[in-house]
Amino acid sequence: MAKFSTVAIYPASANLFIATVSMAFEPFARHGPEYSSTYVARVFPFFYTEKGRIWIVIPDDLLRRVDRGEAVDFVGHALNDSGDSRKVEGHAVPTGPMTGRIRVRVFISRRLSLNYDTTYELTGAAGARAGVTAR
Repeated sequence: MAKFSTVAIYPASANLFIATVSMAFEPFARHGPEYSSTYVARVFPFFYTEKGRIWIVIPDDLLRRVDRGEAVDFVGHALNDSGDSRKVEGHAVPTGPMTGRIRVRVFISRRLSLNYDTTYELTGAAGARAGVTAR
């Protein structure tokens, strides 16, 4: 399970009416069944930036499914630096032994979510890759 200790999720963008919201994550570190990281969301053309922490829950049984090449769903939450909490849902589909596609849904309200489609890479016990930051 050491290969699951750190995961890099690459930056992505989502459209929200008249704006584009880009999201960049620092590599996620696993602590028990939870992965945690920090994020930066930038809203263009309004030049608004939100920063915070994000947690997703992926228990060992789901990681074993990923290891077998099966898709999994996960849940979590985010908390921005202003104290606003956000529900997080996602779906990960392995495309290789160390890579895959991922959709992360961050709920802005009960009915409105930003959907980020991107890729992930298991960076394992060796540590996170350098340079996985916002573009």
